[in-house]
Amino acid sequence: MKPYTVGLTGGIGSGKSAVAALFAGLGVDVVDTDEIAHELTRPGGEAIAPIRSAFGDQAITRGGALDRAAMRKLAFGDARARNRLEAILHPMIRAESSRRLERAAGPYAILVIPLLVESGVDRSRTPRVLVVDCPEASQLERVMRRSGLPEAEVRAILAAQATRAQRLAAADDVIDNGGAPQALEGQVARLHEKYLTLARESTV
Repeated sequence: MKPYTVGLTGGIGSGKSAVAALFAGLGVDVVDTDEIAHELTRPGGEAIAPIRSAFGDQAITRGGALDRAAMRKLAFGDARARNRLEAILHPMIRAESSRRLERAAGPYAILVIPLLVESGVDRSRTPRVLVVDCPEASQLERVMRRSGLPEAEVRAILAAQATRAQRLAAADDVIDNGGAPQALEGQVARLHEKYLTLARESTV
């Protein structure tokens, strides 16, 4: 039986991973769809053969993994290519994340879905939506610093994602990550208590 599930989302560079790590530190099971995507696209991963078939050898590195840089340029420059890639990956990611949620031991679990709002919120799967929010300028600065990508490429990624307003409109809860990293801990602790209560109520 799947636990009560909170869908955690936010734009690139918003701090989803930091928030997820804090929940994990409280003993909450965290299922990260980005991690699953990386597993599916590493050498020998389940998605490599269909990606090679759809996009050719140029989409795969010599080592046999998805060429993420080449695919990112293609996918963010061509909506049809992005849709084809998502049609391969999303069903695989959904199936594996469901398996992991089934194994979750706690009263509730966190399901990290970066494109939750873009793909449409399925309340039967994630009855609660938690958005990690920060100003776009902070997203730009963080992503450029950690990835080394040029500003134009980061802006293209941001443009392909839901707007800040769209994510906030879909949120049941919001974590403000526009300030110091230390400010996250108290927000996560309060939400943890709230989700424990909601999980208990959902089983009554």
